[in-house]
Amino acid sequence: MIRFIILAVILTVLFLANIFFGAVHIDAGEVIEVLKGDGNGNGNDVIRFIVVGSRFPQAMTAMLAGAGLGVAGLLLQTGFRNPLAGPSVLGISSGASLGVALVMLLFGGTISIGEFSWGGYVAIVAGAIFGSMLIMGILIALSSIVRDNLMLLIAGIMTGYLTSSVVTLLSSMSSAIGIQGYVMWGMGSFSDVSLTQLPWFSMIVALGLVMAMTLAKPLNILLLGDNYARNLGINVTRVRNMMLISTGVLTGVVTAYCGPVAFVGMAIPHVSRIYFRTDNHWVLIPATMLTGAIMTLACNAASTVPENFVIPINALTSLIGVPIILAVILRRK
Repeated sequence: MIRFIILAVILTVLFLANIFFGAVHIDAGEVIEVLKGDGNGNGNDVIRFIVVGSRFPQAMTAMLAGAGLGVAGLLLQTGFRNPLAGPSVLGISSGASLGVALVMLLFGGTISIGEFSWGGYVAIVAGAIFGSMLIMGILIALSSIVRDNLMLLIAGIMTGYLTSSVVTLLSSMSSAIGIQGYVMWGMGSFSDVSLTQLPWFSMIVALGLVMAMTLAKPLNILLLGDNYARNLGINVTRVRNMMLISTGVLTGVVTAYCGPVAFVGMAIPHVSRIYFRTDNHWVLIPATMLTGAIMTLACNAASTVPENFVIPINALTSLIGVPIILAVILRRK
């Protein structure tokens, strides 16, 4: 319990740091006044917009994205019994990127079906979720044919390469403006979820996390092997498909709004295992939510340290994630 309290304190401190500090310097007293709802005029409307309309949803987005991607990576590493499994390795992130590329590079940012038309982030979110669900559907179909986890992992990697090649092909045929928009999206950012979009983003991530928690017991049994789980009455294929659905939902919505954030899903589960020294998913899933949120909040705070300049999130998550993965590899020899 003490470890959870420590993580909760760190999370709270980082969340407040994301509210009080940013690319634009604002005195702490003014931030407190805005949070309390005091003060009007004298530029407070601008400060209120920065704190409440920008920093708060950005901090919430970073926290939810880290929790979602961390849990997605944990599910995949357990399901495939591979320490290097993650949303990007299985091609789910690539599928979401493919959906966004189709929207931005092929359709010019707008999807039209009959009399209905969607543009902006509605179209991007729809494209990302469609792309991740498409890859997830392929993996589910393959899981009913391929029983070996390693072969399914290899199939996911090959699917990721295939989607990447399609994105490259779309880029070669797109306009310079479309390519620039896609490249900027690909750098990763937690600032693109507005205050009005935050409830929808939160609900979808929460749905994926709840689905993950319901899998804690069968995942614990799967650690003992597929045959042992089947002998205890666990439907291994069903559990694997539920795992892929939860991973697809979490990865799709986070990638849609924040871009393909790298290494969080792969690195954070290892941090949780090392810190809590357990493989019990009743502990690991909430622990991974906290550690993932801490990592992304720390990266988001660090990205705004240079005044009037923002560092791409992917640059920071890679700086943290790559050493963790290398340490895991060396530890396992």
